[in-house]
Amino acid sequence: MNSSINRRSFLGTSTLIGAGMAAAPLFAGTINQDTKKVKVGLIGCGGRGRGALGDFKQACSVLGIEVEVTATGDAFKEAAEGVGKGNGVPAERCFGGFDAYKKVIATDCDFVLNATPPAFRPLHLDAAVEAGKHCFIEKPVAVDPVGVRAVIATGEKAKAKGLAIVAGTQRRHQAGYLRNKALIEAGAIGQIKGGVVQWNGTVPWIKKRNAGESEASYMARNWLNFTEMSGDHIVEQHVHNLDVAVWFLGKLPVSAIGFGGRARRETGNMFDFFSIDLDFGDGVHIHSQCRQISGTYQGVGEFFTGTEGNCYGGGKLTGKQVQIAEIKVDHDNGQVQEHIDMIRSVMAGKPLNEAKSIAESTLVAIMGRISAYTGDIVRTRDLLEDAKSPYFNLTCTPTALDFESGSVKMPAEVPPVPGH
Repeated sequence: MNSSINRRSFLGTSTLIGAGMAAAPLFAGTINQDTKKVKVGLIGCGGRGRGALGDFKQACSVLGIEVEVTATGDAFKEAAEGVGKGNGVPAERCFGGFDAYKKVIATDCDFVLNATPPAFRPLHLDAAVEAGKHCFIEKPVAVDPVGVRAVIATGEKAKAKGLAIVAGTQRRHQAGYLRNKALIEAGAIGQIKGGVVQWNGTVPWIKKRNAGESEASYMARNWLNFTEMSGDHIVEQHVHNLDVAVWFLGKLPVSAIGFGGRARRETGNMFDFFSIDLDFGDGVHIHSQCRQISGTYQGVGEFFTGTEGNCYGGGKLTGKQVQIAEIKVDHDNGQVQEHIDMIRSVMAGKPLNEAKSIAESTLVAIMGRISAYTGDIVRTRDLLEDAKSPYFNLTCTPTALDFESGSVKMPAEVPPVPGH
């Protein structure tokens, strides 16, 4: 087992909580029902960062609030400058480098949008909460069990400080999913007995290494294709569907056993496909299936079968007639609605806190990945409770702090081999 862990660049380490905190806390402005303007800082200026900032601005428009972008930050300064230029941010507040997050957080922003690669998110979230900022954090929130537990702890810290943490799991903010969740809770399909969640698609993008490029730069640019950076696509992408399963069933699985492999990926060290059996106890099993291979069937969604009917994610539901309260949303786009819900909750003095729920769903995805990589059955308690488990302190390296310190050592671009 130890040699297998080393080949996958896993190391046992202590928690990230409190590590690398250097930004001096500033106090975000008081936000209430009379607030007419909010300030936001963006960390991570890639495609999802640009999208999150646009969603936040749309949310403010719906709520009738003016928004100021105080700063942008990215590992690559030109990315921060590009987003900053389009949002009225002065060049001196467009920060580059692996410590750029500290500089964004040190501005007088009320909200921080965290859209860096997943490996950086636990550290950056904790820094923002420590500085008293309300946070939006993209999914997944970690790439390993240590990061998951750190995010859960940061969520508790945010509660104590009265700060919001909302995650990029937009299905939890969409009318169709909210309606079906309420119907299931009211007994419309009886007890859920099983189901399938899937994300079958293609590799979104790859980046080839440039001549003379540093290992840190290459990994940061091509983060989507390294397990150490993204968590593999079962974590980075399929977490959406796994989150729906955990949400609809109202509990975590007991264990995961599965397999996966690599056939055509061109860069990085990840698998192309996963097939995981999630045992939720009491005879309830959910099949988790995801794939990133061009030229194959593409389909994304969730299906659950119950003792009294069936449900397709946020779509068709057949079962018993039950009564539920009317479901209302402000926007058809869940990615905008999640920001509306975050801002509104802060204005009302009842900040939403989704840290634990998104951390747990991230954990389920990580559990499936570890099972496929090793061939072992992996239990939830192995990652959350049992410090003697060989998986409890598994940490993907290089870590966020390695990037800051300049001590990045890139893993080999080969996939794991189960059973070794």
